[in-house]
Amino acid sequence: MTAPLSPHLEAAVAQAEATEATPLSRAEALVAIAYDILRKPRSVQDLHDAHALYARAEAWAEAEPLARARAAAGRGVVLRRLPGEGLENLEAARGAFERALAALRVGGDADEVAELEMNYGLVLHTLANAGLAPMREAIAAYQRALRTFDREAHPREYAILHNNLATAYLSARLAPEREGLREALAVQSFQEALKVVTLERDPVEYAMLQNNLGNALQAVRSARRFENLQRAIAAYDEALKVRRRGAMPVEYANTLANKANALMNLPDDLEHLEAGNPRRLAEAIAMLAEAGDVFREHGLAERAAVVDELAADLRREAP
Repeated sequence: MTAPLSPHLEAAVAQAEATEATPLSRAEALVAIAYDILRKPRSVQDLHDAHALYARAEAWAEAEPLARARAAAGRGVVLRRLPGEGLENLEAARGAFERALAALRVGGDADEVAELEMNYGLVLHTLANAGLAPMREAIAAYQRALRTFDREAHPREYAILHNNLATAYLSARLAPEREGLREALAVQSFQEALKVVTLERDPVEYAMLQNNLGNALQAVRSARRFENLQRAIAAYDEALKVRRRGAMPVEYANTLANKANALMNLPDDLEHLEAGNPRRLAEAIAMLAEAGDVFREHGLAERAAVVDELAADLRREAP
């Protein structure tokens, strides 16, 4: 699964083994080295080195549950980041996180448990998308992390967790009586993330969240469909403040196509539904044509074909 430890680190480990330090002290020293490597890895070998150090630390700390759990948690983080074919590393990361959680939930501090729950949720989320874990378990891990990572004290983690929760809700299979809540729950989580992520401080993340919020609003099954479409269009307009054609062309085209989809389903005048939506259809057709041009400019022929076909359908429907 991992490459051999780099020679200079192998020498450092051998030196540690030769000292009279306790196994616990040796394990803690290796965890500290691995953590420093993992903060700014410069190559895949750095990730392999960190994994090997955490593995040895876990073995040395066998009699110390908390130290062993922290080493296992570190292994899980590395395994989640290691490139590789298949999902073997993620399966191994899940096992490492579960070993760590068993001890840290008893004796660890709240922040480290919440961070571990967040990483555990990410692994479960990916495995769930591959059909190898229930999405509800990823959702539960994210929700447990939010008990500690609140908006005021941990804004960055709060935003990440709510974005992840929203995408998990959209992929989850809920009980039949709650199936219609998926999109509404996603909307709620995207909105929570946007209470922290602002246009001024993190424009790219802000635009992504607004685009995704718009998509979720379009998908919500509700009697207030037209209101949700208006809110979706407002969210896309916020995203387009950042996703400009010159700076982020592909993202711009994606959001433009999403906005066109909302426009084509919205009447021109909500007070006179019988008048239809010729004006909004014309706007949508123009947006889809531009999105298709941008996709073609950037070698995305399949996406261009999809929006071109939709624009052609709308032209046939237009009065």
